[in-house]
Amino acid sequence: QVQLVESGGGLVQAGGSLTLSCTASGRAFGYVALGWFRHAPGKERDFVAAISWDGGNTLYADSVKGRFTISRTNARNTGYLRMDNLKPEDTAVYYCAAGRNLGYSGYSSWGQGTQVTVSS
Repeated sequence: QVQLVESGGGLVQAGGSLTLSCTASGRAFGYVALGWFRHAPGKERDFVAAISWDGGNTLYADSVKGRFTISRTNARNTGYLRMDNLKPEDTAVYYCAAGRNLGYSGYSSWGQGTQVTVSS
């Protein structure tokens, strides 16, 4: 397992950008898929994006396609979620997660989350 810590959240105006980081401890980071999820008040936790262990494959939720970009730098044990053209409906706590396989679910290690608030 890996331990994950998110950072980079904050308050931004609609149309703005933020980049979230997910820093991992442990040597296994380079061998696991990385996913980003978000949880807004009163809603279920939703899948946002995911990337394979080598960065060669990515998945995105339809709601963020063309606006968000997931990436990773295994040498730094860090994953990223670049968020552009943010909308108020993107407001949520964002979590990164690690798992054996790239997918929309099935991740076993989770960070503590970072708040993203988009004002209109």
